[in-house]
Amino acid sequence: MIKKILLISLLFSGYAILADPLRDALDSSDRKFENLSRDAYRNPYETISFFKIEPNMKVIELSPGGGWYTEILANYLSESGLLIAAHFNPEIKNNYLKRSRANFEKMLSSKENFKQVKLVNLDSTLAPANSVDAVLTFRNLHNWLGPTMDDIFRNSFNALKPGGFFGIVEHRAKPGTSIKKMKQSGYVTEMHAIEIAESIGFKLVGKSEINANPNDTADHPKGVWTLPPTLRMKDVDRAKYLQIGESDRMTLLFTKPKNL
Repeated sequence: MIKKILLISLLFSGYAILADPLRDALDSSDRKFENLSRDAYRNPYETISFFKIEPNMKVIELSPGGGWYTEILANYLSESGLLIAAHFNPEIKNNYLKRSRANFEKMLSSKENFKQVKLVNLDSTLAPANSVDAVLTFRNLHNWLGPTMDDIFRNSFNALKPGGFFGIVEHRAKPGTSIKKMKQSGYVTEMHAIEIAESIGFKLVGKSEINANPNDTADHPKGVWTLPPTLRMKDVDRAKYLQIGESDRMTLLFTKPKNL
């Protein structure tokens, strides 16, 4: 009897060791089939791990767009954490952005785990001060260049607990690229991203080449949108751009210092 109990205990402890909720989230049937093909370029398992996201955390995703990462994070945090999605204000005048928000709301209503996501406005304070464990943004900085980036970074800083993490993935411009060129191309320099973050009070704790693409020159006729998945040139040199793949990206991790 004792041997049987020990065997059962060992089996359960072995399962606990092997359990991988992040892998389960990536493999979830809640993810759209067409989104799975982007994993090879976006490396979600490695990226979320690098950002030190645990399944019991309270996490803000800034400007989640169509919800590519939301599909993963919502499932990963569904058991014991919370995902807060900071999307465009539904009262925004830009019709494209308004539709983006409406489509995202529709996506959230489509799956049980997605319904647990808390939706807030990107132009809000995001969350009560010192209340979240991490804030993440994926491929958004080029849309915020200027005072908007300062405001969003500051609101993110205020929402984070001391010791919390701020993770950034962004299309990477060549060093020395001007702000004007960044806005036109959709690529942002690492130096600019780090300077803005540090000016708000964040401390850089790590860089990763997880999402690097050495085949991307960051100099294309239609900027970053020349490359997949957008392929703005349509059939012009399509094979060439498909061969390059998605953009070269910086992956940066900051923290909000504990001794504030």
